[in-house]
Amino acid sequence: MIAPTLQHLLTRRRFLSHTSAGLGMAAVASLIGESALAQGRTHFPPRAKNVIYLFMAGGPSHIDLFDHKPTLRQRHGQDIPPSVLGTQRVTLMTRDQGRFQTAGSPLRFVKHGRSGQEMCELFPHLGTCADEMCIIRSIHSEPINHDPAVTFMQTGRPQPGLPCMGSWLSYGLGSESRDLPAFVVMLSGFRDQPIPTRYYHSGFLPGQHQGTFFQADGDPVLYLSNPQGIDQSVRADTVDAINGLNRLRLAQVRDPEIEARISSFELAFRMQTSVPELLNIAGETQRTRQSYGPEVDTPGTFARNCLLARRLVQRGTRFVQIFHRGWDHHSNLLESLRRQTSAVDQPAAALIKDLKNHGLLDETLIICGGEFGRTAYGQGNLSGNFGRDHHPRCFTYWLAGGGIKGGLAYGKTDDFGYNIVENPVHVNDLHATVLHCLSIDHQRLTYRFGGRDFRLTDVAGDVVEGLLARA
Repeated sequence: MIAPTLQHLLTRRRFLSHTSAGLGMAAVASLIGESALAQGRTHFPPRAKNVIYLFMAGGPSHIDLFDHKPTLRQRHGQDIPPSVLGTQRVTLMTRDQGRFQTAGSPLRFVKHGRSGQEMCELFPHLGTCADEMCIIRSIHSEPINHDPAVTFMQTGRPQPGLPCMGSWLSYGLGSESRDLPAFVVMLSGFRDQPIPTRYYHSGFLPGQHQGTFFQADGDPVLYLSNPQGIDQSVRADTVDAINGLNRLRLAQVRDPEIEARISSFELAFRMQTSVPELLNIAGETQRTRQSYGPEVDTPGTFARNCLLARRLVQRGTRFVQIFHRGWDHHSNLLESLRRQTSAVDQPAAALIKDLKNHGLLDETLIICGGEFGRTAYGQGNLSGNFGRDHHPRCFTYWLAGGGIKGGLAYGKTDDFGYNIVENPVHVNDLHATVLHCLSIDHQRLTYRFGGRDFRLTDVAGDVVEGLLARA
């Protein structure tokens, strides 16, 4: 058995640097993939190659959007039975309000497609994709506050400092593109919830696997443009000179972060050409642009980011994550839901159809959901603009494409949408299933750090076979 300290040092790139081919061979490896998994030695045949994760930051209300509960309307204003409430913690925002009154949804639900998938009336466009979607109504988590809950959904544990799912996939599968990052992050929506960089951080994985953030204003990636007075040839000579010094230092100390810096400098130089081409959507047909809705021409909107997500996976980016903020509805529930669904309904549906039209849906897994759901009881006066509190015990995600069974409603909650009664899916189970769709055994994709082997699913997680389409 290799000693822990030595085993930590023997990364695949360190091994390459000790062979006769040296760093030259490592450079070749970087062109064909960052890992052994990326070089055709995956654990089993892949169902998907890429992921687009539409993260609805703030916690969308499952019982107002995807999990129809007529009982809530019938019992509107009545106290929720203690047998339903159980022992779940509640936040300080509702703990002392006195009563936990059942709050019926103000929205009508509609059945869509041959599968009869139920969604609220605010999803007319997404409803046309019902037969492509797998709606999981039995996701459950543990943290009840936003920051640890988002961290849990991103990294498989509520504690900060661990690699997120995008970083794990970048590490395990690499990128199919030489000129774009393997993992890209974009933001949209209201700025009512912070999205710190640690939500898309590589943690203890090598630094090149961190998400690359695309800005809506100015340079899409910081310092992408050349400084005034510096042309492309000078920039290239500068990068070569700096990396030459870095390679000398790397040969001396074998620090993987120096290697990550070399890779980042080289990729950043190539991105000066590839990123402007990516962001120029003028070449898209008018029909395609119109399908995403009127906001597609405005940088930083959910519509624009969805179109860019399709363009990114089309060019080989492995993992695209869009954080859409504004789903934390403690008051003004109906008005807030209308605002949010108006922004996401048409673009999300267009993304599914656009991927399908380009022959990419079968190899691209779309994931959509937030960090938790909302309570069946109301927050505030039910006769006014009430809201809903945080609810991690059960909530809804939907998936489409990439090896997932379409037209499926999976899992079931009780009549109050408060507890799971059939086919629970823990966050770790969801992560295990996503990795499975991308040909990875979640128990075998590990990284040794601090004396133990870490993985995205930590020490739990099972692949949910019922979500998978037949191979």
